Amino acid sequence: MRKYIYMALFATLLFACNEDKFLSEKPLDFMSGENSYLTVADFDASVVEFYYLVRFEFYCNQGTSLDYYSGTDMTRGSGKHSNLATELNPSSGSIKTHWDNLYKLIAQTNVVISRLPSSELTDAQKIKYEAKAKFFRGFAYRTLAYLFGGVPLQLEELSSPKTDYVRETKETVLLQAIDDVDFAAKNLDDITAVRDGEISSSAAYFLLSELYLSVNKNKEAAEAATEVIDHPALDLMRTRFGRKTDLAGDVYSDLFRRGNQNRSAGNTEGVWVIQFQEDITGGGSSTSSYFWDTPSNYLLERHAAPQVNHFRFVINGTQVEPFLWQYSDYTGGRGIGIYFPAPHFYTTVWESDYTNDIRNSNYNFVRKIKYNNPDFISKYGTLVGEEFDVMNPNLPTGVTFTTISDDYPDQLPNHSMFGYQAKCTTPYDHPDALYENKETGKLKGTAGGTYADQYMFRLSEAYLLRAEAYLKQNEKGKAADDINVVRRRANASDVSAADVDIDYILDERLREFGMEEKRRFTLSRTGEFYNRVKNLNPYYNSGYSADKKDFQETYTLYPIPQSVIEANKDAVLEQNPGYK
Repeated sequence: MRKYIYMALFATLLFACNEDKFLSEKPLDFMSGENSYLTVADFDASVVEFYYLVRFEFYCNQGTSLDYYSGTDMTRGSGKHSNLATELNPSSGSIKTHWDNLYKLIAQTNVVISRLPSSELTDAQKIKYEAKAKFFRGFAYRTLAYLFGGVPLQLEELSSPKTDYVRETKETVLLQAIDDVDFAAKNLDDITAVRDGEISSSAAYFLLSELYLSVNKNKEAAEAATEVIDHPALDLMRTRFGRKTDLAGDVYSDLFRRGNQNRSAGNTEGVWVIQFQEDITGGGSSTSSYFWDTPSNYLLERHAAPQVNHFRFVINGTQVEPFLWQYSDYTGGRGIGIYFPAPHFYTTVWESDYTNDIRNSNYNFVRKIKYNNPDFISKYGTLVGEEFDVMNPNLPTGVTFTTISDDYPDQLPNHSMFGYQAKCTTPYDHPDALYENKETGKLKGTAGGTYADQYMFRLSEAYLLRAEAYLKQNEKGKAADDINVVRRRANASDVSAADVDIDYILDERLREFGMEEKRRFTLSRTGEFYNRVKNLNPYYNSGYSADKKDFQETYTLYPIPQSVIEANKDAVLEQNPGYK
């Protein structure tokens, strides 16, 4: 009798309860997908991952992070960067890396957005974290649209593999980014209420202005830029400030001194600053390993400063070495000269204000490099002087130059000797742990990174974005006014309204943001990519380019990675034109 009672009781329990709920497992002593997105601390950890992924993609993925300069009107690159046919192909590992990094960021933001409704957060907190996630999702889709054109949109968390993606139009992707970033702009904290490096409503309005320009919503673009420009806590830096003002320089060079980028340092110009701190977990920078780790340091110094120890004078038939390497002065640290400026950026854009524009001073665009080899100075100093003028060598009769490793050893610029942007390195101010000899300035072999925080958005760009919006509305007087705010800070002469066109604005961006802005974005957004590279950068045209071919319009977009196309087995993911 007892046996039947037990069986009846079990049957009653079985059919009286929710079977799915009864059988589900609830983890109590470990983290899982079910209990990881409940508290503010949980969501804070997820947001930290957003920042990590952005820093990794744009700064810390070795040379791949520098692809945003490659194949543009700004630089020539060696190795893969000199042969776009090889670099830009559907099987390229770096192209796949960009795609994966950006979609990983999107996937993470989708998880946060999807999990907020069931979390323990208050309604106000939910809105705040949704705004943060949507900022980064919009930022990622904007980047994908600039790089690849139209891409698949995924706006919800996935719980199983999906293999039937199709591409949306570029405009559809950008409009989705606008929706996300508009929500962020209206709901993120004010810039005065966030810590250094955190996104704010001002950062969102900045991004929103750029996005509106990309879809020709020019009135809205001007209004969004005005939200940034008119913020009472933001202003251009116009007098010297911060660390190392005892060193010769100017306010523009101070903007890029190590430790000077953040609001806590008195800088009111940084709108969104990517944070680096050497030798701490998660700090993004190391003094013990500059390159081989992943993530690595930001390797702008290594790629964009010359390797001066490969430069030689030939005096009475003998090669002599005027520069020692690697030194923390205006010789470029531990640069190896992978990138050097294209002719238009190197000379043409500076012609009207070559001597008075502080952005072209030797503190900022290093063109005169002092000899630092004591043996050379003692023996030949009276013959060649104290420094080498890259733009006007004016060498004595019988003195020539060459290099020990360059395609063009008797031409300037070359990879061993060229004028370079001082912001790529930290002159006289590398971290102490990197010095082999602090007194002489000699660096250790583990140098090669750029050890300052990096501007993702800087206020002067908001002026140039608004100038572009005014130009597109045929308000050239207002456009000139905004450009002149930036030029006056640089001690450059005013531009007249009649001379303002899109090429002038793109040139001004080179002057203000050389080796700082992600130039590929700017050229893609403005639709000027092909014309600018074709007409202004001979290194990517026949006779100079490694593949001996003219720059192709195909190269203005990256190819969709072939492995992504093949994995998407249940729908056709179209390749960009010109790629096979």
